[in-house]
Amino acid sequence: MQLMTAEIEKALKKNPLYSQDGKGGDSKIVVKYFGGSAATWLITEGEPEPGGDWLLYGFVTLGLPDEFAPGKLLWEWGYVRLSELQSLRFPPFGLGVERDILVEPGKYKVKDEVFMCRQYGRD
Repeated sequence: MQLMTAEIEKALKKNPLYSQDGKGGDSKIVVKYFGGSAATWLITEGEPEPGGDWLLYGFVTLGLPDEFAPGKLLWEWGYVRLSELQSLRFPPFGLGVERDILVEPGKYKVKDEVFMCRQYGRD
């Protein structure tokens, strides 16, 4: 699956790094990536890097439990490069990261998507 499309590039150029600073859960999601059983990246900002890679920023869970909230997953804000996402493989079958094609750039807020994850048992 293609993780970066022309539509996503255009949306990220309108949302460079730090453009949604201070908005927290009200930040708009540009693209949602997922992999494994619970790893999820809600990308809100990004900028191209020399050589064609992208530095992305967003709200992320790798599916690890939150020790301070039993039964919930640990979510945190952080950076990831597109090339890192493209290189990830999840056991046992070696599947890679995929893009949620139903998430349109700017349509959903981070807090709404995290709420949906929790409603349907993915958190």
